[in-house]
Parts: sequence; structure tokens; C-alpha cells
Amino acid sequence: MPLQEKSLGAALHEELTLHSTLCRREAGAFQQAIRTGAEVVVACTQEKRLFAELAQATEGAVSPIRFVNIRETGGWSRDASQAMPKLAALLAAAHLPEAEPVPTVTYKSSGRLLVIGALDQAERAAAMLSDVLDVTVFAQGGVGAQERRWPVLAGTIDQLTGWLGAFELQFSQGNPIDLDLCTRCNACVTACPEGAIGLDYQVKAESCTDHRACVAACKVAGAIDFSRPVQSHQEKFDLVLDLRAGSAFTRHAPPQGYFHWDGSDLQTLLKLRELVGEFEKPKFFVYKQKLCAHSRNETVGCNACIEICSAEAISSEKSRQQIKVNPNLCVGCGACTTVCPTGALTYAYPRAGEQGLKFRTLLSTYAAAGGKDAVLLLHSQEKGTALVEELGRAAQLKRAAGVPANVIPVALWHTASTGIDLWLSAVAFGASQVAVLTTDEEAPQYIDGLKAQMAVAQAILNGLGYSGTHLQLLWANTPAELDASLAALGQTRQVGPKLAARFAVAQEKRSTLEMSLDHLIEHASLRPESIALPASGSPFGSVLVDKDKCTLCLSCVSACPASALQDNLMLPQLRFIEKNCVQCGLCASTCPEDAITLQPRLLLTPQRKEARVLNESQPYGCIRCAKPFGTLKAIEAMLGKLAGHSMFQGAALERLKMCSDCRVIDIYSAENEAKITDL
Repeated sequence: MPLQEKSLGAALHEELTLHSTLCRREAGAFQQAIRTGAEVVVACTQEKRLFAELAQATEGAVSPIRFVNIRETGGWSRDASQAMPKLAALLAAAHLPEAEPVPTVTYKSSGRLLVIGALDQAERAAAMLSDVLDVTVFAQGGVGAQERRWPVLAGTIDQLTGWLGAFELQFSQGNPIDLDLCTRCNACVTACPEGAIGLDYQVKAESCTDHRACVAACKVAGAIDFSRPVQSHQEKFDLVLDLRAGSAFTRHAPPQGYFHWDGSDLQTLLKLRELVGEFEKPKFFVYKQKLCAHSRNETVGCNACIEICSAEAISSEKSRQQIKVNPNLCVGCGACTTVCPTGALTYAYPRAGEQGLKFRTLLSTYAAAGGKDAVLLLHSQEKGTALVEELGRAAQLKRAAGVPANVIPVALWHTASTGIDLWLSAVAFGASQVAVLTTDEEAPQYIDGLKAQMAVAQAILNGLGYSGTHLQLLWANTPAELDASLAALGQTRQVGPKLAARFAVAQEKRSTLEMSLDHLIEHASLRPESIALPASGSPFGSVLVDKDKCTLCLSCVSACPASALQDNLMLPQLRFIEKNCVQCGLCASTCPEDAITLQPRLLLTPQRKEARVLNESQPYGCIRCAKPFGTLKAIEAMLGKLAGHSMFQGAALERLKMCSDCRVIDIYSAENEAKITDL
């Protein structure tokens, strides 16, 4: 597709010069540009390494350089002639400032490697790594070599925990042969009449009949002792290579530094060889405990982040009314931030504001350049990017349609890192659709979480009269599957707001949701009183109180983390502000009368932001001084439950009708009151 530099320049508000061989014959123009100090965007990723080398060799080169791929994403497709608005959008986004630095998580590895597996397989792997790493083998059967080149452990693995630089192995050693003392002389193998000792140098208990000929044969080394008790051991390692059929970690995302290897892919061994030294990764999350709806008074409410984390990096600390996120185990998927209803967990790299600015820039530039029906295709920056580029190459060879002109690919660290706040913002900014591309690298719970969030967002959009399917979850593992999925996106038309929003996405999730909802509601064709939402994953809703059961004990008020439920200092009332409710369920879990149920919905009337009374009761006055100290219903309920108790008969039952002060006075002034000193 011939690029139209004037059209692109007009959309980007700058003058552009078209170059076709900037890294070859026209390299001088590139070198001249990077001497100016102004930021340089190169619309080619194929020769990224060559451009970097040119920059290093250029005297006086001071300009920061960025790269953007506009070829496979738009230049090579069946719709290439209509892709100019998309190319302008991609170039505009490339000019945005880089994400601000965030705190980092540090790993330190000195190269202590544990290889678990059959002895022969483990020793072959160790031979390929021992020149770089300090190898220890944990034998699981197999046949060992005659020469013992590495420390060998054996026994039963009780537990393997940790991460890169901090793995901890706990195992029990109950076999009579101590492999640390064994010299592999094979004397025991020869002496054993039952053949109970193999070349893994361990006694098979089911075959041994207590001849003890092996003990006599090993008298010099002293490696065999049948009276040795089972011993527990603990060892620490930096890296783990697991050759067993089953992984030591059943979670979808194992800890960094752990590799489960079937022996076929040598890339695993190459990665292991590089993992010596100090490494850093971004701390992908920010946690604000005061917003967390996980727990109050050791009662669990919202558990969404714990359930969705594929790395098992999040655990519950009910006693501290919070969750705990292990940054060393966190892989940065962001799924926890996507399902968090309050914004207690937010994604930090990039921040929501930076991601929102990128979406707004892409969509506004696309629209200004004449583009219509924009679709944001959110994909992972590794496998997703590779799929998009493979599809572009297939389109150039006329083997596929390629990425349509209205589909704008956006690479994310992980596809689970965006949710309802950014999706609705994108629709408000002018996207007709937001499509999330998933592959077999996503955990099953991520797919379920994304579907639940999309169902909520789609219900809101359709409830406001925006017809069509605005949110799509795509799945593809090959360019052909991606091509078919993208072709299906254009088969239906979506209706969005007529005017694009201009608000800035906030770091606080609820603030962004409110801004996007305000814009969508303002331009909606339908404004019902409320929109029913799916029960799973809804961050909006009301609570229903059974007035016949509720005694206004106000336990729910103290449990509510979002101040949605409130009391009234002047009157016995339970009040509710629906805008604040995050549907965590803590109120329902805490209520001793089981009087509360959740109602997922989005209320569109002004009452959503106003306090309304859910239940109220007459105050109960002290029978002695008339001071109100409870509610009529609560005191009557208490009297009804305790009236038959032997401890509350006569005067004791009457004291329950008194305030705390009068109760004490009555006890000490009563003439016939039994005291402990009278017994």
C-alpha cells in the first residue's frame, strides 16, 4: 500500500517525509534526525537492531528512538487501501510518553540448581548445565552413571515452595542407602541375592528379605544402615528443573525460576543458563487496604482476586481484614485488578491513566483521520503480537485477509489486565467494539473472569440503548483462526455514543467507572429506572432488607467497606447509598438475622447518589429513666429469646429493659439481690 505522507501528516499535525529505505540508502536522513534531540518514531520493527546500531555509530545522536509496526497491522491486509486512519492512530500512540517508572521486585540467584527426575535423565540434563550452574540431583529412580559428578539426593519430596533465588525443598529420607556416602562401587548391587538394589542405588523395600549381605559389602563406605530412622531434610536452591511427568506446582502460572521440562525443548536449558545474577521486574500492582472488601471482623466477603490468581500469589489475612499479595510470585497478569470491584487492587505497569490516554489517543486520531467503526483489539505483547504479525505476512502473500482497516491492535502485558472501567471508557471514547484476543497461554479462570466482566459491561450498554455486541472475547492460536475471528467482528453493527468523551482515565477504578457511565448515560437513547446486571462480577447493585427479620443491630454498617450502608446518629435507621455499593456481600455474610440479600443492578435515577432509608424502627426507652438505648424491635427480640432462661427471671429480665446506667443502679440498690458474698 503506498503511504500518503500528506494525509498522515495532517492527521498527526506535523510534516512527514516518506522514506522507503531509511535503514539502507537513506540512512543519512535517519542519522540527521536523531541528532536534533527531538523524539524520533521509526515505523519499522523489522530492522530495529540495525537502527539501534546506526544510532550508536552516529556522532552526536541524542534523540530518543521509538519503533512502531504499521506494516503487518495495516499495510499488509486486504483493506490496506483504507488503513490510513489506523496508521495515523498507531503513529500518534507511538508519540505518547513512556510509562512512568514503578517500584521493582528483585530476585538474586547464585545458580544453585535442583534437578528432579530419573537419575539417568537428570544426570544428562546436569551435564549440559553444570559448567554454569551448581547442580544438585534429586533422584527418582532410573539408572545412574558410574561416575558421581554431582551431589545426589533421594527420598520423598514433602514440599517444594518459593521462587527464583528462594526455593525451599523439604524431603524425607527413609531409604537404608545414603546417597551422599555411596561411592557407586556396585558391591551392594552384586551382593544382594534378591536383586533389591538397582543402579539408582536405593533399596527396593518390597523385594528386600533382610539378608543384609549389602551391609557387609558396604562396610568400608558405611552407606547402608537399615536401622537409620526416617529423617526430614530441608535444602535451599535458586532454580528448579523438574523432569517428572507431573509438575510440582498445579497452578497455571508456576513461580519464576521453576521449569517443568519434557526434554524436547532446548530453549528451557538455555534460559536456565542465563538465570545467574540479580534480576528485576516491575511490581505490577498497588494495594490499598482501606478500599478492600475482602474481610471485616474475620468474615469473608469479596474473594474475587484470590480465586482468579493463576500464580496463587494472593492469600487471605482475615485477622487483619485484608489480602496479602506476594510480589515475588505475581506474574503481572492483572486479572486481580480486573475483577476487583472497589479498586483496592490497581494495575501499575502501565497505570490505568496511561492506558486510558493511549486508548483515547488511538481512537481520537483514528476518528480525526476519517476512520469509522473503530475496534480495539487487545492482545498480549508476546504470543498475541506474534499472531498479528504472522497474519500480516499471510495477508501479504494473499493467504489471508489480514487485520481489517478498522481494527487497531493494542499490545498489553497481559490480556487480563484491563476490565470494565477501561472497556467502557474505550466505548465512550468512540470505539464501536473492544475485542480481547486470548490464546492457550491464558489460564481458564482468566477466561471466566473476562466473560463475567464483559457480560456486566454489555448489559449496561444494551440497557442504555446502545445496540449490538460491543465487547468480544476472541480465541485463536493460529493466524487462520485469528483471521476468521476478525472477519466475524464486522458482521454486526454496534451503536455507541454520538459524541466521543474527552475525560482522563483516573487511577481509581470507581472514579473512571463513574465518568464513563456519566458520558454513556448522557448520550443514551434509553434511560430506564434501572438495568439488571448479572450476579457474577457485578460491581454495582443494591441490597434488599427483610424488615420482618431485621432488628437494626447495624452489624452490616460496621462491616461495609465502602460506606454504602450507614446509620443515623439521631434515629434508629439503616440508610444506604447505592453508588457506593460494590456487591461484596460482607453485609449479607455478617447479618445475624439473614435479613440481607444482594440485588445486582445499575440504578439510573438521581437516588443512586442519595442516601435512602432501608429500615427504621421506634426507639426503645429505658423503663427507669426513659432514655432511648436501643430499638423497640431489637429489645423485644432479645426479651423473647431470653425470657425462658433461668438466669433471666424476675428482676433480671426487667433489667434488660433498662439502659446500662440504670441497670447498674438497680443491681446495687435492690434489697433482696443475691450477692456472691452471701454464698
